[in-house]
Amino acid sequence: MIKKLIGTIALSLTCAVSVAAEGGYPLEKAPVRINDMASLQNGAKLFVNYCLGCHSAKSLRYNRLTDIGLTEEQIKRNLLFTGEGVGDLMEIAMRPEDAKKWFGAAPPDLSVIARAKSHNLGPTGVDYVYTFLRTFYRDNSRPLGWDNLVFPSVGMPHPLWALQGPRSMERNTVALVDQADGTQQWQRTITRFDPQGFKDVKTEVLQGYTGSASDKVTFTPVDAKAAAQFDNQVADLANFLGWMAEPVQLERKRLGVWVLLFLFLFFGVAWRLNAVYWKDVK
Repeated sequence: MIKKLIGTIALSLTCAVSVAAEGGYPLEKAPVRINDMASLQNGAKLFVNYCLGCHSAKSLRYNRLTDIGLTEEQIKRNLLFTGEGVGDLMEIAMRPEDAKKWFGAAPPDLSVIARAKSHNLGPTGVDYVYTFLRTFYRDNSRPLGWDNLVFPSVGMPHPLWALQGPRSMERNTVALVDQADGTQQWQRTITRFDPQGFKDVKTEVLQGYTGSASDKVTFTPVDAKAAAQFDNQVADLANFLGWMAEPVQLERKRLGVWVLLFLFLFFGVAWRLNAVYWKDVK
């Protein structure tokens, strides 16, 4: 039994690591803003303006956004653009067959994407979304002109590129490479994509190298201020997707505190009753 338990824990940890490093790139911790109503409202605005054109959220109705402090009038005025009603589901007009033709596959519904990408022992789905949206880079060799470090060969363009602004990406990789004569040699490969997506690769053999394998990525934005503002916007959007995956989570957590307090008080009362009941029993 103990061996099985240890094996289960080990398997869970292995899965957690694989989630944390999907695509060979580690997920970054997203700022936690689930209790920040202004952040969630901004995330909702970004989702409707930049994501809802291709990705639906069929498990959520627009009027549920009142839970994050928006009024129905604000929802109508700022988030409904094509004749939807406040009580309608967040659906899209794009037909699945058209999506498959244009992108190769229909974009997934994002209602519970933050839960689907979460793991109990690893990064959360909010961390996944946060890192995913911050690791797009221009690559002219790709059909849509973009690629992503978290999801290599992603079948979508960068949805927020206009907010982020142009930037270059450099990946410095040190690895042990097999040679033609059957030996192995340490080799450094520097791959650089400029802001327009043009690629340049340089490789060198590391004679006498005694270190270990490494993989470092550096992004250099053209406008550092715009890039910093973009990171803040992405944090809001990622946290909104985390809220959308479970809109009742704030209430669940508040209720959980009261339940624990009740159980603590009930334990005290039960303990005293037990002592009184058995005090005369020898």
